[in-house]
Amino acid sequence: MSDTKETHRFPCNACGSDLRFDPAAGLLSCDHCGNTEVMEGHGAPPRSDAIRELDFRAALNARLPEADTEEIRTSSCTNCGAQVVFSDQNHAQECPFCATPVVTDTGASRQIKPKAALPFALEERAAHDQMNAWLGKLWFAPGGLQEYARKGRKMNGIYVPYWTYDADTKSRYSGQRGTVYYENRTVTVNGKTEIRRVQKIRWCNVSGRVARFFDDVLVLASRSLPKKYTDALAPWDLSHLEPYRPEYLAGFNSEGYVVELSDGYNEARTLMDNVIRRDIKFDIGGDRQRISAVDTSVSDVTFKHILLPIWMAAYKYRGKTYRFVVNGQTGRVQGERPWSVWKITFSVIIGLIVAGGVGYLIAQNQ
Repeated sequence: MSDTKETHRFPCNACGSDLRFDPAAGLLSCDHCGNTEVMEGHGAPPRSDAIRELDFRAALNARLPEADTEEIRTSSCTNCGAQVVFSDQNHAQECPFCATPVVTDTGASRQIKPKAALPFALEERAAHDQMNAWLGKLWFAPGGLQEYARKGRKMNGIYVPYWTYDADTKSRYSGQRGTVYYENRTVTVNGKTEIRRVQKIRWCNVSGRVARFFDDVLVLASRSLPKKYTDALAPWDLSHLEPYRPEYLAGFNSEGYVVELSDGYNEARTLMDNVIRRDIKFDIGGDRQRISAVDTSVSDVTFKHILLPIWMAAYKYRGKTYRFVVNGQTGRVQGERPWSVWKITFSVIIGLIVAGGVGYLIAQNQ
Protein backbone atom coordinates (compact mmCIF):
# COMPACT_ATOMS: atom_id res chain seq x y z
CA MET A 1 0.00 0.00 0.00
CA SER A 2 2.25 2.67 -1.27
CA ASP A 3 1.97 6.42 -0.92
CA THR A 4 -0.46 6.48 1.98
CA LYS A 5 -0.47 10.28 1.95
CA GLU A 6 -2.73 9.78 -1.06
CA THR A 7 -4.76 6.83 0.19
CA HIS A 8 -5.10 7.81 3.87
CA ARG A 9 -5.66 11.51 4.57
CA PHE A 10 -6.60 12.95 7.93
CA PRO A 11 -7.35 16.68 7.77
CA CYS A 12 -6.36 18.87 10.70
CA ASN A 13 -9.37 20.18 12.65
CA ALA A 14 -7.67 23.56 13.01
CA CYS A 15 -6.37 24.37 9.51
CA GLY A 16 -7.38 21.52 7.20
CA SER A 17 -3.83 20.46 6.31
CA ASP A 18 -2.87 16.80 6.37
CA LEU A 19 -2.00 15.32 9.77
CA ARG A 20 0.84 12.85 10.18
CA PHE A 21 1.57 10.26 12.85
CA ASP A 22 4.27 11.57 15.23
CA PRO A 23 6.35 8.59 16.49
CA ALA A 24 7.81 10.51 19.45
CA ALA A 25 4.50 11.77 20.82
CA GLY A 26 2.24 8.96 19.63
CA LEU A 27 -0.18 11.58 18.31
CA LEU A 28 -1.45 12.86 15.00
CA SER A 29 0.40 16.12 14.38
CA CYS A 30 -0.04 18.99 11.92
CA ASP A 31 3.23 20.36 10.54
CA HIS A 32 1.43 23.45 9.24
CA CYS A 33 -0.15 24.85 12.42
CA GLY A 34 1.25 22.61 15.19
CA ASN A 35 -2.13 21.22 16.21
CA THR A 36 -2.14 17.69 17.65
CA GLU A 37 -4.92 15.16 17.94
CA VAL A 38 -5.06 12.12 20.20
CA MET A 39 -5.47 8.69 18.61
CA GLU A 40 -8.09 6.82 20.57
CA GLY A 41 -6.76 3.52 21.86
CA HIS A 42 -3.12 4.07 20.86
CA GLY A 43 -0.73 2.54 23.40
CA ALA A 44 -3.49 0.84 25.37
CA PRO A 45 -3.16 -2.93 25.92
CA PRO A 46 -5.01 -4.54 22.98
CA ARG A 47 -7.98 -6.78 23.66
CA SER A 48 -7.28 -10.49 23.37
CA ASP A 49 -9.27 -10.60 20.11
CA ALA A 50 -8.08 -7.26 18.73
CA ILE A 51 -5.27 -8.79 16.63
CA ARG A 52 -6.99 -11.90 15.38
CA GLU A 53 -5.15 -14.76 13.65
CA LEU A 54 -6.69 -16.07 10.43
CA ASP A 55 -7.10 -19.70 9.36
CA PHE A 56 -4.40 -20.66 6.86
CA ARG A 57 -6.34 -23.41 5.08
CA ALA A 58 -9.42 -21.21 4.72
CA ALA A 59 -7.29 -18.51 3.09
CA LEU A 60 -5.70 -20.96 0.64
CA ASN A 61 -9.18 -22.16 -0.37
CA ALA A 62 -10.43 -18.55 -0.75
CA ARG A 63 -12.87 -19.02 2.15
CA LEU A 64 -11.87 -16.01 4.26
CA PRO A 65 -14.71 -13.73 5.35
CA GLU A 66 -15.09 -10.71 3.08
CA ALA A 67 -14.31 -8.43 6.03
CA ASP A 68 -10.75 -9.81 6.11
CA THR A 69 -10.00 -8.86 2.49
CA GLU A 70 -10.09 -5.68 0.46
CA GLU A 71 -10.08 -4.73 -3.21
CA ILE A 72 -7.15 -2.54 -4.23
CA ARG A 73 -5.58 -1.21 -7.42
CA THR A 74 -1.90 -2.03 -7.69
CA SER A 75 0.93 -1.83 -10.17
CA SER A 76 4.43 -3.27 -9.95
CA CYS A 77 7.35 -0.87 -10.16
CA THR A 78 9.32 -1.68 -13.31
CA ASN A 79 12.62 -0.82 -11.58
CA CYS A 80 12.53 -2.47 -8.14
CA GLY A 81 9.39 -4.63 -8.24
CA ALA A 82 7.59 -2.89 -5.35
CA GLN A 83 3.83 -3.38 -5.30
CA VAL A 84 2.54 0.21 -5.48
CA VAL A 85 -1.07 0.75 -4.37
CA PHE A 86 -3.22 3.57 -5.76
CA SER A 87 -6.23 5.39 -4.43
CA ASP A 88 -9.36 5.72 -6.54
CA GLN A 89 -8.41 9.29 -7.45
CA ASN A 90 -4.72 8.67 -8.13
CA HIS A 91 -3.40 7.08 -11.34
CA ALA A 92 0.30 7.96 -11.33
CA GLN A 93 2.91 8.50 -8.63
CA GLU A 94 6.52 7.82 -7.73
CA CYS A 95 7.62 4.49 -6.27
CA PRO A 96 8.58 5.21 -2.62
CA PHE A 97 11.49 2.75 -2.83
CA CYS A 98 13.32 4.02 -5.92
CA ALA A 99 11.44 7.15 -7.13
CA THR A 100 10.58 5.53 -10.49
CA PRO A 101 7.34 6.92 -12.03
CA VAL A 102 4.59 4.30 -11.83
CA VAL A 103 1.27 4.40 -13.67
CA THR A 104 -1.62 2.19 -12.60
CA ASP A 105 -3.77 0.11 -14.88
CA THR A 106 -7.54 -0.03 -14.59
CA GLY A 107 -7.70 -3.47 -12.97
CA ALA A 108 -8.21 -4.26 -9.30
CA SER A 109 -7.31 -7.26 -7.14
CA ARG A 110 -8.41 -8.57 -3.77
CA GLN A 111 -5.79 -8.82 -1.04
CA ILE A 112 -5.79 -9.85 2.60
CA LYS A 113 -6.06 -6.85 4.91
CA PRO A 114 -3.30 -6.07 7.41
CA LYS A 115 -4.33 -7.10 10.92
CA ALA A 116 -1.69 -5.16 12.83
CA ALA A 117 1.01 -2.53 12.50
CA LEU A 118 4.12 -1.81 14.53
CA PRO A 119 4.05 2.01 14.77
CA PHE A 120 7.22 3.98 14.09
CA ALA A 121 9.09 4.61 17.33
CA LEU A 122 12.03 6.42 15.70
CA GLU A 123 11.70 9.88 14.18
CA GLU A 124 13.36 10.71 10.87
CA ARG A 125 16.11 12.80 12.48
CA ALA A 126 17.01 9.99 14.86
CA ALA A 127 17.03 7.48 11.98
CA HIS A 128 19.35 9.79 10.05
CA ASP A 129 21.71 10.02 13.02
CA GLN A 130 21.76 6.21 13.31
CA MET A 131 22.61 5.86 9.63
CA ASN A 132 25.40 8.46 9.82
CA ALA A 133 26.90 6.71 12.84
CA TRP A 134 26.79 3.39 10.96
CA LEU A 135 28.50 4.93 7.91
CA GLY A 136 31.18 6.42 10.14
CA LYS A 137 32.09 2.97 11.46
CA LEU A 138 32.57 1.39 8.03
CA TRP A 139 36.14 0.51 7.17
CA PHE A 140 37.36 1.69 3.75
CA ALA A 141 34.19 3.67 2.98
CA PRO A 142 34.70 6.81 0.84
CA GLY A 143 34.61 9.96 2.93
CA GLY A 144 32.63 11.65 0.16
CA LEU A 145 29.64 9.40 0.72
CA GLN A 146 29.68 10.08 4.46
CA GLU A 147 29.73 13.82 3.85
CA TYR A 148 26.99 13.49 1.24
CA ALA A 149 24.80 11.53 3.67
CA ARG A 150 25.39 14.04 6.47
CA LYS A 151 23.84 16.82 4.40
CA GLY A 152 20.51 15.63 5.72
CA ARG A 153 18.64 14.48 2.66
CA LYS A 154 15.13 13.25 3.38
CA MET A 155 14.55 9.65 4.41
CA ASN A 156 11.36 7.80 3.48
CA GLY A 157 9.33 6.17 6.21
CA ILE A 158 7.78 2.99 4.79
CA TYR A 159 5.59 0.30 6.31
CA VAL A 160 6.80 -2.99 4.83
CA PRO A 161 4.48 -6.04 4.62
CA TYR A 162 5.23 -9.25 6.52
CA TRP A 163 3.42 -12.50 7.18
CA THR A 164 3.44 -14.17 10.59
CA TYR A 165 2.60 -17.86 11.02
CA ASP A 166 1.56 -19.87 14.05
CA ALA A 167 1.64 -23.68 14.04
CA ASP A 168 1.53 -26.65 16.40
CA THR A 169 4.13 -29.27 15.44
CA LYS A 170 4.84 -32.81 16.58
CA SER A 171 7.91 -34.64 15.22
CA ARG A 172 9.09 -38.25 15.34
CA TYR A 173 12.75 -38.86 14.64
CA SER A 174 15.42 -41.52 14.40
CA GLY A 175 19.14 -41.01 14.61
CA GLN A 176 22.31 -41.75 16.53
CA ARG A 177 23.86 -40.53 19.77
CA GLY A 178 27.64 -40.25 19.84
CA THR A 179 29.75 -40.63 22.99
CA VAL A 180 33.34 -39.40 22.83
CA TYR A 181 36.07 -41.57 24.35
CA TYR A 182 39.86 -41.76 24.02
CA GLU A 183 42.36 -44.51 23.28
CA ASN A 184 46.13 -44.50 23.70
CA ARG A 185 48.00 -45.17 20.48
CA THR A 186 51.72 -45.70 19.99
CA VAL A 187 53.20 -43.71 17.09
CA THR A 188 56.72 -43.17 15.79
CA VAL A 189 57.76 -39.62 14.86
CA ASN A 190 61.27 -38.90 13.53
CA GLY A 191 62.53 -42.18 14.94
CA LYS A 192 61.04 -41.55 18.39
CA THR A 193 58.18 -43.57 19.85
CA GLU A 194 55.34 -41.59 21.44
CA ILE A 195 52.02 -42.46 23.06
CA ARG A 196 49.17 -40.20 21.97
CA ARG A 197 45.55 -39.95 23.09
CA VAL A 198 43.26 -40.42 20.09
CA GLN A 199 39.65 -39.26 20.16
CA LYS A 200 37.03 -41.77 19.04
CA ILE A 201 33.21 -41.77 19.00
CA ARG A 202 30.92 -44.63 20.00
CA TRP A 203 27.52 -44.40 18.21
CA CYS A 204 24.22 -45.92 19.30
CA ASN A 205 20.82 -45.83 17.58
CA VAL A 206 18.10 -43.66 19.13
CA SER A 207 14.57 -42.52 18.34
CA GLY A 208 12.08 -40.23 19.99
CA ARG A 209 9.54 -37.42 19.72
CA VAL A 210 9.65 -33.64 20.15
CA ALA A 211 6.85 -31.07 20.07
CA ARG A 212 6.86 -27.31 19.69
CA PHE A 213 4.26 -24.58 19.20
CA PHE A 214 5.52 -21.83 16.90
CA ASP A 215 4.23 -18.30 17.51
CA ASP A 216 4.65 -15.46 15.00
CA VAL A 217 7.24 -16.92 12.65
CA LEU A 218 8.09 -13.80 10.65
CA VAL A 219 8.44 -13.82 6.84
CA LEU A 220 9.07 -10.79 4.61
CA ALA A 221 6.25 -10.35 2.05
CA SER A 222 8.09 -7.79 -0.12
CA ARG A 223 10.74 -8.08 -2.82
CA SER A 224 11.45 -4.38 -3.31
CA LEU A 225 14.35 -4.29 -0.81
CA PRO A 226 17.30 -6.73 -0.61
CA LYS A 227 16.16 -9.52 1.72
CA LYS A 228 19.60 -9.88 3.32
CA TYR A 229 19.30 -6.31 4.60
CA THR A 230 15.70 -6.48 5.82
CA ASP A 231 16.38 -9.84 7.54
CA ALA A 232 19.40 -8.27 9.26
CA LEU A 233 17.16 -5.57 10.77
CA ALA A 234 15.81 -8.18 13.21
CA PRO A 235 14.95 -8.65 15.97
CA TRP A 236 11.55 -6.96 16.05
CA ASP A 237 9.60 -6.74 19.30
CA LEU A 238 6.17 -7.84 18.09
CA SER A 239 4.71 -7.44 21.58
CA HIS A 240 4.25 -3.76 20.61
CA LEU A 241 2.04 -4.55 17.63
CA GLU A 242 -1.11 -2.43 17.52
CA PRO A 243 -4.39 -3.40 15.83
CA TYR A 244 -4.20 -1.95 12.32
CA ARG A 245 -5.52 1.58 11.96
CA PRO A 246 -4.96 3.79 8.89
CA GLU A 247 -3.97 6.66 11.20
CA TYR A 248 -0.60 4.98 11.78
CA LEU A 249 0.09 5.36 8.06
CA ALA A 250 -0.61 9.09 8.02
CA GLY A 251 2.51 10.82 6.68
CA PHE A 252 4.20 7.53 5.74
CA ASN A 253 4.26 5.21 2.76
CA SER A 254 3.42 1.52 2.76
CA GLU A 255 3.65 -1.34 0.30
CA GLY A 256 1.32 -4.13 -0.71
CA TYR A 257 2.58 -7.70 -0.37
CA VAL A 258 3.98 -9.54 -3.41
CA VAL A 259 5.03 -12.77 -1.66
CA GLU A 260 1.88 -14.86 -1.67
CA LEU A 261 0.60 -16.51 1.51
CA SER A 262 1.55 -20.04 0.40
CA ASP A 263 5.08 -19.01 -0.61
CA GLY A 264 5.55 -17.26 2.72
CA TYR A 265 4.43 -20.42 4.51
CA ASN A 266 7.04 -22.49 2.66
CA GLU A 267 9.73 -20.15 3.96
CA ALA A 268 8.22 -20.27 7.45
CA ARG A 269 8.33 -24.10 7.36
CA THR A 270 12.05 -23.97 6.56
CA LEU A 271 12.59 -21.76 9.60
CA MET A 272 10.46 -24.11 11.73
CA ASP A 273 12.32 -27.19 10.49
CA ASN A 274 15.65 -25.65 11.50
CA VAL A 275 14.35 -25.11 15.05
CA ILE A 276 12.88 -28.65 15.15
CA ARG A 277 16.25 -30.14 14.17
CA ARG A 278 17.87 -28.15 16.98
CA ASP A 279 15.26 -29.53 19.41
CA ILE A 280 15.92 -33.07 18.18
CA LYS A 281 19.68 -32.75 18.71
CA PHE A 282 19.03 -31.51 22.24
CA ASP A 283 16.69 -34.45 22.83
CA ILE A 284 19.23 -36.98 21.50
CA GLY A 285 21.86 -35.65 23.90
CA GLY A 286 25.34 -37.12 24.16
CA ASP A 287 28.49 -35.54 22.77
CA ARG A 288 27.56 -35.82 19.07
CA GLN A 289 24.26 -36.23 17.26
CA ARG A 290 23.19 -37.59 13.90
CA ILE A 291 19.64 -37.24 12.55
CA SER A 292 18.61 -39.96 10.11
CA ALA A 293 14.91 -39.18 9.58
CA VAL A 294 12.28 -36.68 10.77
CA ASP A 295 8.52 -36.96 10.31
CA THR A 296 6.70 -33.76 11.35
CA SER A 297 2.94 -33.30 11.56
CA VAL A 298 1.71 -29.70 11.49
CA SER A 299 -1.72 -28.60 12.73
CA ASP A 300 -3.68 -25.48 13.67
CA VAL A 301 -1.83 -23.24 11.21
CA THR A 302 -2.88 -19.59 11.44
CA PHE A 303 -1.43 -16.39 10.04
CA LYS A 304 -1.76 -12.63 9.86
CA HIS A 305 -0.63 -9.84 7.57
CA ILE A 306 1.27 -7.11 9.47
CA LEU A 307 3.18 -3.92 8.64
CA LEU A 308 6.62 -3.13 10.12
CA PRO A 309 8.31 0.30 10.04
CA ILE A 310 11.49 0.98 8.05
CA TRP A 311 13.26 4.24 7.30
CA MET A 312 14.98 4.17 3.91
CA ALA A 313 17.48 6.43 2.17
CA ALA A 314 19.07 6.14 -1.26
CA TYR A 315 22.21 8.09 -2.20
CA LYS A 316 23.86 8.33 -5.59
CA TYR A 317 27.64 8.43 -5.30
CA ARG A 318 29.84 8.55 -8.41
CA GLY A 319 27.03 7.36 -10.64
CA LYS A 320 25.90 4.43 -8.47
CA THR A 321 22.96 4.32 -6.08
CA TYR A 322 23.38 2.95 -2.54
CA ARG A 323 20.39 2.12 -0.37
CA PHE A 324 20.24 2.12 3.43
CA VAL A 325 17.47 0.84 5.70
CA VAL A 326 16.90 1.61 9.38
CA ASN A 327 14.67 -0.38 11.72
CA GLY A 328 11.96 2.13 12.65
CA GLN A 329 11.57 0.53 16.08
CA THR A 330 15.16 -0.11 17.25
CA GLY A 331 17.38 2.01 14.97
CA ARG A 332 19.39 -0.96 13.67
CA VAL A 333 21.00 -0.09 10.30
CA GLN A 334 21.83 -2.16 7.22
CA GLY A 335 22.67 -1.18 3.69
CA GLU A 336 24.73 -1.28 0.54
CA ARG A 337 28.17 0.23 0.81
CA PRO A 338 30.88 1.44 -1.56
CA TRP A 339 34.58 0.73 -1.09
CA SER A 340 37.30 3.35 -1.33
CA VAL A 341 39.94 1.92 -3.67
CA TRP A 342 42.61 4.40 -2.61
CA LYS A 343 42.01 3.68 1.11
CA ILE A 344 42.35 -0.05 0.51
CA THR A 345 45.47 0.46 -1.63
CA PHE A 346 47.02 2.79 0.95
CA SER A 347 46.32 0.27 3.76
CA VAL A 348 47.88 -2.58 1.74
CA ILE A 349 51.00 -0.50 1.06
CA ILE A 350 51.32 0.45 4.75
CA GLY A 351 50.84 -3.21 5.71
CA LEU A 352 53.57 -4.32 3.32
CA ILE A 353 55.95 -1.64 4.64
CA VAL A 354 55.29 -2.69 8.25
CA ALA A 355 55.72 -6.39 7.40
CA GLY A 356 58.95 -5.60 5.55
CA GLY A 357 60.28 -3.62 8.51
CA VAL A 358 59.48 -6.40 10.95
CA GLY A 359 61.13 -8.94 8.68
CA TYR A 360 64.24 -6.77 8.39
CA LEU A 361 64.54 -6.42 12.19
CA ILE A 362 64.16 -10.17 12.68
CA ALA A 363 66.86 -10.82 10.08
CA GLN A 364 69.21 -8.33 11.75
CA ASN A 365 68.71 -9.94 15.16
CA GLN A 366 69.45 -13.36 13.76
